[in-house]
Amino acid sequence: MYKIAIAGASTLVGRELKDALSESPLAASTIVLLDENEALGQLDQVGDEVTFVQAIAPDAFERIDFTFFCGGEDLTRKHWREALRAGSTVLDLSGALDQETGVLVRAPWLGSEIAAVDLFTPAVVPARPAALALALLLERLQQAAPVRFAAATLLQPASEFGRSALDELHQQTVSLLSFQGLPRELYDAQVAYNLLSGVGENAKISLNAIEARIRRHYDALAQGRWPILALQVVQAPVFHGHTFSIAIELERPVDIAAIEEALSGDHVDLVLEDTDSPSNLAATGQNDVLVRLRPEQGERNSSQTSRLWLWAASDNLRLNAQNAVECAMDLRRLRPQGTVQ
Repeated sequence: MYKIAIAGASTLVGRELKDALSESPLAASTIVLLDENEALGQLDQVGDEVTFVQAIAPDAFERIDFTFFCGGEDLTRKHWREALRAGSTVLDLSGALDQETGVLVRAPWLGSEIAAVDLFTPAVVPARPAALALALLLERLQQAAPVRFAAATLLQPASEFGRSALDELHQQTVSLLSFQGLPRELYDAQVAYNLLSGVGENAKISLNAIEARIRRHYDALAQGRWPILALQVVQAPVFHGHTFSIAIELERPVDIAAIEEALSGDHVDLVLEDTDSPSNLAATGQNDVLVRLRPEQGERNSSQTSRLWLWAASDNLRLNAQNAVECAMDLRRLRPQGTVQ
């Protein structure tokens, strides 16, 4: 039996992680909810147990086996070493630690085993959900034929930036419909009814930083096995869910049926009908990446293709939480028994 802390428990990712833990083999663990500021003292529920959000005190990480950091990067940087000193294994969902020495970016769905030396990593960063979805699809395609070129446009939802981004998108939508001024505190730009490759000069977020982090995580997962990914991140006027437009060129023509077979399997739901096209709404609450394959225009009448498009969608919060739980399951080798006996 383990004792698990969720730091940033009131965030969107924290709440999704709490549900994912309750559905996992770690469900019997004792789960402590931690946060700062206005979330303190809020009642919450973990499984069938009613609990409340506690302050991150100096002794908050004592006798904690796994600490999941689900808040902002500042919260992670402020407290992660405290968790390490207390003997806890750190899993950073904020991505703040992905350039720290010795910290690993992980995605157990890709099938790579943790090497013995990796067990002593000070912390693990579960790969960004966009990087995980892209890496999963590229890994599957490699089973059909080597991939010569891959380019992806990611349509990013507001939920990637937390509750304040959802609120600002909502308020912008309402304000536009009522001909009022737009709130711009977070984006410093009109996001509602708009597509943006960059936000305002005074924005508190950066699409370039998100794009760079996805590239780093993809590269860490690829380890040179797949081609360099050409990537563009676009801010979409949607609340939830990733969608991807991905262009692929294989080194040789392959039967379309063989490509479909390679893509199919655990964590990927191959959609065969245009009427069931993957979308951010369809992916909400789903455990899998939804994907639709379409050969390049000039090759549609052939049974083989070397150039194709993938249109994919995934639940960004759910994939993030699921990957984090899988990382913890991997790291149980460090703790064959928990501190709670």
